[in-house]
Amino acid sequence: MSREGLDVREAESPATVTTGGTTGGTAAEHARSALPDTAALQRQASAARRRRRAGMWALRLLLVVVWLGSWEAAATWWIDPFFYSKPSAIAVRLAEWFDIGTQFGSVWEQIAVTLEEAVLGFALGAVAGVVLGVLLGRSRYLADVLAPFIKAANAVPRIVLASLFIIWFGFGLTSKVATVVVLVFFAVFFNAFTGAREVDRNLLNNARILGASRAQVLGTIVLPSATSWILSSLHTAFGFALIGAVVGEYAGASKGLGLLISNAQGTFDSAGIYAGMIIITVVALVAEWVLTLAEKRLLRWRPPAAGESSAGV
Repeated sequence: MSREGLDVREAESPATVTTGGTTGGTAAEHARSALPDTAALQRQASAARRRRRAGMWALRLLLVVVWLGSWEAAATWWIDPFFYSKPSAIAVRLAEWFDIGTQFGSVWEQIAVTLEEAVLGFALGAVAGVVLGVLLGRSRYLADVLAPFIKAANAVPRIVLASLFIIWFGFGLTSKVATVVVLVFFAVFFNAFTGAREVDRNLLNNARILGASRAQVLGTIVLPSATSWILSSLHTAFGFALIGAVVGEYAGASKGLGLLISNAQGTFDSAGIYAGMIIITVVALVAEWVLTLAEKRLLRWRPPAAGESSAGV
């Protein structure tokens, strides 16, 4: 081959490499441009969530306005406000309670008394329900022995026990806490019992093969597995705790929101009854929010379930 041919080939080869490199770079750029922009997708999803949340709250506000407006109009022109009251009268009663006070002292004192009764009874009832529920859930023999007694106790109208507790413990704090404990206990007990029974048997068998003791199995497998069941019952149980405290006060007390409602009923003050109900509802919603935060913190280890982010309740 001549020298000139070699020179021509040497001159062409860099151009060929350069062309190939340019082609490869162009293909990579096309591939990168074809991939979705993750940051843009995240911004779009966040904006969609904000729009959905804003629309949801707007619809909720509209429902409240329509409900209160229709109630106010009906009480003004069609129904007797003495029996059914109306939103404007309820707002006046709430303003009087928070500005001037009630016949039994500051409304904040009444709220504090009811909360004290509810929280103490809730704590005692929840602890007792979790402990007995998990123990009976893991001991089938003991559960079979105690099953008739638990079913009989659950069948007793627990609200009626408030009067009995007043006879036993008087009008003070103890009778209200006892009523709350009875209401909360069964709400938590059955969920803890079911959660302890639903533990994956493969996990239990593997732990026993590895030499885990009964206490280790209970603390590291059974309780974490039953946590979701227990926490879900606590949301309902705190509502029962407020009901128990109010019912106990309604039956006989010297302080509390239940006493305000009972006094309003005795004086035919329908606005006072609604005002007490609204305060109890707000307290329950705040407690629900606190329990939800605690549940999210305790269950951070759990992977999110499918569709959990879009859950509406």
